[in-house]
This record gives sequence, C-alpha cells and structure tokens, in this order.
Amino acid sequence: MSATPEATVRRTGSATSQVVHDRSIGDIIASTRNLTAEQVERIAEHQRKTGVRFGEAAVALGFANADDVLFALAQQFHYPYAAEAQRDASPELVTLNQPFSYQAEAFRAVRPQIMMRIFGEGRKERRALAVISPAAGDGKTYFAANLAVVLAQLGGRTLLVDADLRNARQHAVFNIPNDAGLSGLLAGRVESNVIKQIQNVPNLFLLPAGATPPNPLELVERPAFDLLIKELTSKFDHVVVDTPATQYGADGEVIATRCGGAVIVARKDASKVQALQELVASLADLDATLAGVVVNEY
Repeated sequence: MSATPEATVRRTGSATSQVVHDRSIGDIIASTRNLTAEQVERIAEHQRKTGVRFGEAAVALGFANADDVLFALAQQFHYPYAAEAQRDASPELVTLNQPFSYQAEAFRAVRPQIMMRIFGEGRKERRALAVISPAAGDGKTYFAANLAVVLAQLGGRTLLVDADLRNARQHAVFNIPNDAGLSGLLAGRVESNVIKQIQNVPNLFLLPAGATPPNPLELVERPAFDLLIKELTSKFDHVVVDTPATQYGADGEVIATRCGGAVIVARKDASKVQALQELVASLADLDATLAGVVVNEY
C-alpha cells in the first residue's frame, strides 16, 4: 500500500488541531447576524432597561431569533451545532442541525448502549462498529452519520468510515469531496491524505469511500482492510463504519468481522422479519459482537 494508514492518520491529526476561544453570547450573536455597533448598543440599552439577557433583548428587538440564541449557547459551551445557513446542505444530520430535537435525543439514548457494548474501557482490543442493514433504504447511512456526530459530541476523536463501496453517500451527507477515499487507499492508489475533518465538529472526521471499484467485496476481504481498521482504532477513540446493504452481497458481514462490533438497522413498516432473523443468525456465527437492532422511523 503506497499510503499507509498510519501516515494518513498522523498527517490528519497534526493538521486539524484547533484552539477554541471563549466568547460571550452577545459577541457570537453579533457576529452571526452581522450586527452593527449601533444595533448592539440598542440591544445593550434594552438589556439595561429590562434586566433581561443579551439574547432575549436581541430577540425582543427583532435583531435575532431563538435559533440564534441556541446557536450562540452551543458555541459558548463548545457543543457542535450547525448554523441555520448550513443546514440545507445536510438535512439528514439531525444531531447537528437540530441537537435539541426528539430525533437527536433518540440518538443520544442509543449512544450509551453502544459505548458500553462496543467501545467500553478495559477491553483487550479496541473495536470499530459496523453499521449494517438487510436492504437498501433502511437508513444505515443516516444512522451511522448521526451516531458519529453524537459520539464526537462526547469529546473523543471519532472517525466515520464510508465502506459502502457500492453506493457511497456519506460524502454527500457531510458535503465533502469524494475524489479520493477508502477504495483508493485499499488499492494502493492514494498518495495524499484522504481523511477529512468535518466543519464545525472539531472531533469528527470522515474517510469517504472514494471511486466506486469493480471489486468492492474483494477489497474489504484483503488483509489491507483488516490492518487499516486496526490502525484507525488505535488512532481514534470511536470508529463507525458504514457498509453496503446485505442484499447486495457479503460485504457487511465481512466488514463486521474486521471491525469486531456491529449494529443492525431496520426500518419501521419496511424491513422483513425473516431478513432480520437471517442477518442476526449469520452474525452469531462470526467473530463480531452484535450491539443490538435499531428500528429506524426516519
């Protein structure tokens, strides 16, 4: 392999270190809304007269809205939260676009279960988590992306790997280029860094799938993929791997074995019980811990 996983990750880590500076809510709102000095003074005057906070005063005067206040609070507490103007580009990222919604709470409810069963401390070997599903459209890409966000919101370095070399979508979800990625890395065709840091989420990184190869199953069956997963789990606190639907082949099961952990995503009113039973049974025969089955209503 011309570009080793170790070199790839090391370059990424050194290039993405950031220093976060504390800012007041007023400063963040003023910057977000491009408020003039005169507008800021009017807000401050209203604040002095009424005794409310700066954000409430800005909303009362029509210079900001409730979403601006939530965004400012999230920035102040270093909590990843997409600005309003950025949400149309990635509507599926509910945990980043709407972190206080019931959908985001559902992902946060799943997170501790995943942490205990897959990423818990005290294990002899660190594991990655393969997200698999029986059929296309079950929502595994949606689940993997949002799970990666809530894991990163804990503070640990989190890597999302798009190993769906048949129908890759994570690059579109996060709105990043897909000119180079996992397929090129496994084929020894990538020389430069292929891991990208996600904007506004300091602890989240994405390894996109790259060009669609003619031999996706063979690439993940090769020793190079196993070595890559081991290297990535040593460099990141959490590694989440998106996979092709098992209706297309054995890719998902192979990837789950390499990762050491898996979660199955089913879709409400769509997934077939027999297909789920067969997938659970096949994973029981593999060297992978099944964290559970998640029913997706998205």
